[in-house]
Amino acid sequence: MIIDSHTHIFPDKVAAKALPKLASVIQLTPSMDGTIDGLRGSMEDAGIDVSVVLPTVTDPHQFDSILRFASFINENFSQGDGPRLISYAGIHPESDNYKEQLTLFAREGFKGIKLHPNYQAVYFDDIRYMRILDKASELGLAAVTHTGADPYTPNQFFCSPDMILHVLDQVAPEKLILAHLGSNENYDEAEKKLCGRNVYLDTAYSLMHMPEDQLVRMIRLHGADRILFGTDTPWTSQKECVKKVQNLPGLSEKEKQQILCENAQSILGL
Repeated sequence: MIIDSHTHIFPDKVAAKALPKLASVIQLTPSMDGTIDGLRGSMEDAGIDVSVVLPTVTDPHQFDSILRFASFINENFSQGDGPRLISYAGIHPESDNYKEQLTLFAREGFKGIKLHPNYQAVYFDDIRYMRILDKASELGLAAVTHTGADPYTPNQFFCSPDMILHVLDQVAPEKLILAHLGSNENYDEAEKKLCGRNVYLDTAYSLMHMPEDQLVRMIRLHGADRILFGTDTPWTSQKECVKKVQNLPGLSEKEKQQILCENAQSILGL
C-alpha cells in the first residue's frame, strides 16, 4: 500500500477557476486538473492506494462549504474499490467557536485538520493556533500545517522553525505534521532545529525540490518512523514522487515502507 498524505483538490466548478489562478501565482504547471476524478486518475497511474486531501479555509465564512466538500469526499470515496480519498477538515484561527468545530470534526470521524498560516495570515505561534492545536490533540485529531516559504507570501514566513519550537514548548500536540519537511525552502534550519523533535515531517513538494543528500540525511536524523510521504499534488507529479522515494539511496526497504505507508496508516487508523 502507498499513502499520499498531502494532496489538494476542489469541487469541479471551483477547480476550473481556482487552479489556473493558483498556478499563475505559484508559477507551476499542475500535474492534474484539481478535481476528484483527476486525483484518482493520478493515483491509479502512480500506484497510490490512498490520498489525504487537505482543505484550506482562507476565510472563516468558507467553513461550511469546505466542510460539506470534505464530508462528501469521505462519504463517497474513503471506502470501496479503486483509489481512496480521505479528507481532513479545515479550520480558521479566527473562528470564535473553534472548540465546537473541532468537536464536530471528531464526532464526524475526521482524522485531522489542515492549517495554513500563510494563507490565513496568522503566525503559527499565535495563541489562536495554539488553542486549536491543544483542543485538536485532546480530541485525537492530527494537525497538518504549511511551513516555511510560500509563493503567496514570498517575503514573509508565517511558520518558521522557531515558531514551531515555541508551539511545541507551550502545547506539545500529539500528532503535529509539519509539511514540506519542517520549513519549505529553509531546510538547513529545519534540519538543525526540528529533526528529532516530537513531530511528523511530510515530504510534500520538498521531495522533488531539495538536495537528495540532505533529504536522506534529514530522514536519518529524524527517523523514518516519523516521515510521511506527501506530494502536494497537483503541484508535483505523484508518479514521479513515488519513484523518488523508492529509489532513495541508503534507505532500507523497511524505512521506505514506513514512509510510503506505515506511518500514515497509524495516523489514519487504517
